[in-house]
Amino acid sequence: MGKKILIVDDASFIRVLVKDILIPKGYEIAGEAVNGREVVAKYEELKPDLVTMDITMKEKDGLEAARERSNGIKNRCLGARDNQSH
Repeated sequence: MGKKILIVDDASFIRVLVKDILIPKGYEIAGEAVNGREVVAKYEELKPDLVTMDITMKEKDGLEAARERSNGIKNRCLGARDNQSH
């Protein structure tokens, strides 16, 4: 069994995309969350090996959640995308 991953993003298509990349590589998807508030609770419940987390989310962003759990989360992958048109 591969490492357990918790995927956190408010956009469902991004969560699907991340799963589509990780599952064929042998990773197990431990769970998903849609905001920083959810990830704090789910991290305690699921005890993942790695968390992928969007930085820009409503309610609590990824940076706030990472700071809150910084002593518990050993491995993090934070990402953001620019939704502004140029």
